[in-house]
Order: sequence, then structure tokens, then C-alpha cells
Amino acid sequence: MLSLKYFSNRLFYLLLLFKLLTISAIQMMWRFNYKKKTVGYRLKPILKKMDKRLINYQTLLRILLFKRRESAGAGILPFLLFLTIFSGVSSMACAKGKNWVGTWSTAPQLVEPKNMPPEPGLSNNTLRQVVCVSIGGNKLRLKFSNKYSESPVTMKMVQIAVSKGGAAIDQSTTVALTFNGKNEVTMRPGADIASDPVSFDLKPRMEVAITIFFGETSPTITGHPGSRTTSYLLTGNQTSANADFTNAVKTDHWYVIDGIDVETSKAAAIAVIGDSITDGRGSGTNKQDRWPDILAIALSKNNNTKPIGVLNLGIGGNCVLRGGLGPTALNRFDHDILKQNGVRWLIIFEGVNDLGSTRDSISAARVAQGLITAYDQMIAQAHAKGIKVYGGTITPFKKSFYYKDYRETARNTINQWIRTSGHFDAVIDFDKVLSDPNDPAAMSADLQSGDYLHPNELGYEKLGLAVDPKLFR
Repeated sequence: MLSLKYFSNRLFYLLLLFKLLTISAIQMMWRFNYKKKTVGYRLKPILKKMDKRLINYQTLLRILLFKRRESAGAGILPFLLFLTIFSGVSSMACAKGKNWVGTWSTAPQLVEPKNMPPEPGLSNNTLRQVVCVSIGGNKLRLKFSNKYSESPVTMKMVQIAVSKGGAAIDQSTTVALTFNGKNEVTMRPGADIASDPVSFDLKPRMEVAITIFFGETSPTITGHPGSRTTSYLLTGNQTSANADFTNAVKTDHWYVIDGIDVETSKAAAIAVIGDSITDGRGSGTNKQDRWPDILAIALSKNNNTKPIGVLNLGIGGNCVLRGGLGPTALNRFDHDILKQNGVRWLIIFEGVNDLGSTRDSISAARVAQGLITAYDQMIAQAHAKGIKVYGGTITPFKKSFYYKDYRETARNTINQWIRTSGHFDAVIDFDKVLSDPNDPAAMSADLQSGDYLHPNELGYEKLGLAVDPKLFR
């Protein structure tokens, strides 16, 4: 006679199978409908939760299969095996679908008064901004940010086109962006938005121009002052095909643009959080030769790493713990790193500005320990998202305005921890790349930009090429 326990066991497995079948069916339906831009697109937030539940169910199945109790009975094993294989196949089917991956990004901040848009300003005028992507794709979406502004910002028209250098564009490639099907969109204070997906033949390392005709804007602006790239400002609506930007007002800053994602089934991205050395202080304006750019170029030349994007989230003058320019690395970590799309690796290369603000040996030692704790916190948060974390050692600054003996002691303490603690998944020893062989506390004279704190273009090339592509396979 069959016991109640026998039936309850089988009822449990049947319910588990039903959940797996339901989740998998909806996931595959969403993949199909998403490509057709139907109602499936609206299910995306729900299905992200379903992905997590599916993983939990798969884990439970494996436990039941390989650590089964005798009470389950040998006859249930084929059933469990079927469930495990089915859930794995379902996951692989979903994994083969296309996802969004970042190809370009910048770290937003509240723009300081000295870096605000020049006259005539943004309101009711047109701004053309140029960016260089890392990986290509056939479909993209643009991201914009009003995160640190106190008032709404309206964009009446946004276009993307292939840049031909300077303010010139290939007019035949111009595509108008929409937001929920409309050309005009208003960003609330504190909000981030993304455009609707659009077809665009985006090549790796292509420079594209983003042209925005603004409506009313905020007196405080979200942007990225350290663009190392020239933007072009004209009065009125200059989005027509015959718009002439020859006499545009020039400014080397970015405003409101936040990122570009591509739709792909193969690619992944590296995110870099850092300060002015990552942001490219000392690199060439409009040359796209910051060290993350050099890394992106190197990856694009390697067949094993071609589909890997590089996202530069450096902010000049930024600190990890407190003070500095922009939100601290700890405060912006969730927005700038964890919420990026398709990130599989993270490089942490920041801390010199924290040391540069210390007043004595006691505060320097305290900051060193604070940085180590912060690195551990960021490592844990990234690992929880399945992201590998690589630590970059702090580069030399002897002969710079930052140098004090006690700050050098603290730098060595931090670098020793980065190299030997084993907390990072790998170490990128930027310190050794730039240090003078005859005076390791200083940057090599031929690699520094004049202040012995920031590299020059050759120094940035050395940094980018020092990152082993094998770390991203």
C-alpha cells in the first residue's frame, strides 16, 4: 500500500516541474516577442526575477539528485535527472538570446560652475557631442542622465550619426531616436532614461556624433567635464540635414549623455572605476587615447577578445572614501558599475586623491585602511553579481604636489595589500609600469605629463598595453 509520504514526495516534484515549465515557457515567449517589440518587452523586469528563481530551482534539483535521501526512493532518480537536464537546456536556450551590453559609458556628476555649458547655453539650443565606442553591433540604444540636476531637462530631438571628425557627420547615417515612440522626452530631476532600440551599423571603435536639440534645461547640469573630446553648440534647432556647425561654440565637456548599449548574443564588458588617470588627464584631446581606449584597441585586435567592450567610469579629482570631485567611488558604485549592462569584469584603479588629502601620518594610515576596507566592499558587491574584480596598484607621485613621506608609506601599504592579499581575482601592477627604475617612488620622466602625477600619452599607452588580454577570456 502506498503511503502518504510517497504521494507528498511526488506532489512536490510535480509542482517543481510545473514551475520550471512555466518559467521557461514565459522566458522563451519573451525572447520571441521582444524581437517583435510586442508586449513581451514589458515583461522584462518580471523575467529578471524569474531568471533568479530558475537558478534557485536548478540548485535545488542538483541537491536532490546528488544528495538525495533514501526516503525519496530510487524510482524518483530518473525523474530528477530529467528535471535537471531540462532546466539546464532551458537556461542555455535563454542564454543564447540577445542581451544588452555596454559599448561606451561615462560617469555622470554634477557639473561644477567653471565647467557649465558656454553661451548661448543648452536651453532651446543644439549640442553635438562625439564619443568613441569600443565594440560594434547592429542595434543600439542611448542612455541619458539627469541624476544630479535640480530641475527637469527636455530633449526635443535626439539624433545619432557616424562622425567624420570635428563637428562633421555622415548625414546618410543619421538616425532619429525615440523615447516610448516619441521624439521629445523630459527627464525628471534625479532620473536616468534610455532611448528605444534603433538599428544602426555600429563598427568597433567607431566615433559617433550625438546631436540634441534641447527644450528647457536645468540651471544645474548633469554631465562629465573630463570628456577630452570637443562638443559643438549652436543656437536654435540645428537638427536638419543642412545644419552647418562650422561656427559652433566649442567646449571640451559632455552633458547629459551617459552611455551606449548594443544588442548582442556574444559580447561582454569591462568596467573601470577610477580617477583622473582613468579619465585621461594628460591624454590627447580628440585622440581617444586614454588607457582604457588603448586597452579597447588591443582587445579588438585579438580574436579571443574582440567582442569585449570597455567602459570608462573615471572621474577627475574623484575620491573613494570622501571629498574630491563628483560622488565618491563608494557612493556611485551601484549606479556606475553594478547597473551597467553586460559587465563581466571590473578594474578598480583609484585611491591617490584620498591619499593626497591626508594631513599627517596618522590620517594617512587611517585612509590606507579605509581604502582597503572600501576595496573589499566593492569586491564583495561585484562578486555577488558574478563580476570578476581586478585591482590596479596606485601609481607613483613623488615630485608631484601630492608627495609627502607619510603618503608614500600609505601608498606602499595599499599596494602591498593589493598585490598579496588574494582578495582581487587578479592584480594589474600599474605602479611598476610607470615607476622610474632609478627612483621607484616617482613616475618615469618620459611617461609623465609635467606634474609627475598624471601620465602623458606614452604613459597611457604603457598602462593600456600592460593589461593582459588573457584576463578577459
